[in-house]
Amino acid sequence: MRERNQVSKLPLSARRQAATGLVLALAIVAAWACLHAYAMFVFELRWASLPLALAMALLQCWLSVGLFIVSHDAMHGSLVPRGGRVNDMIGGLLLFIYAGFSWRRMRDAHFAHHRVPGSPDDPDFSADHPSHFWPWYGQFLKRYFGWQSVVFVFTVVLTYWLAFGVPIEKIVLLYGMPAIASSMQLFYFGTFRPHRHGEDRFADRHNARSDNFGTAASLATCFHFGYHHEHHLAPNVPWWHLPAARRQASRDEQVTA
Repeated sequence: MRERNQVSKLPLSARRQAATGLVLALAIVAAWACLHAYAMFVFELRWASLPLALAMALLQCWLSVGLFIVSHDAMHGSLVPRGGRVNDMIGGLLLFIYAGFSWRRMRDAHFAHHRVPGSPDDPDFSADHPSHFWPWYGQFLKRYFGWQSVVFVFTVVLTYWLAFGVPIEKIVLLYGMPAIASSMQLFYFGTFRPHRHGEDRFADRHNARSDNFGTAASLATCFHFGYHHEHHLAPNVPWWHLPAARRQASRDEQVTA
């Protein structure tokens, strides 16, 4: 009750941010849950339905990315400004649903990433492979997919398979593959592309760059997380407002040029 009162006393702009963020979060979570339930317990996987199954897997992958991005906003307090435990509860639940992740461990690691981005002390950065996707991704998996995530995934798979009789091939195609693909999508667009070393130099100490995608492509690739330099400049900006932050940054550059 106290957090609800705190939110209600926020300035109107902050209340709107909280309302918008929560509505979008609810839409993403509801879509993910409905599609997941349909895929596991209603949909019949046959050769004739394979194209639909692949489309569902792609959509589930994208929605899984959305779960993580919402939890990421909760880490920064941009989901519900000054929401306190509200952000902790929502972010922790979504990280657990995503892959059995620990909220505290992921949040602490992400804050460490923001303190020293692109440095050897950055837990998300590979100083040994700063330009190579697969070794860096392998290091990323080893760091974050620990025993807790393994136990969580195996528990879900065994429960669906043994307790509910869901065919294992359907679990693999419509649960396992979207989960793995979403981790690759998040890593590629949210970590590797923004922070990899290349011929171009980084603009500042954040060691981050932004994609030049349009709004629709940015949403499709990683819920605008590819506008990564803007995120590092203002971590309190929620994911859905990053395109506006990107446009403002472009206008500022034109004025100062």
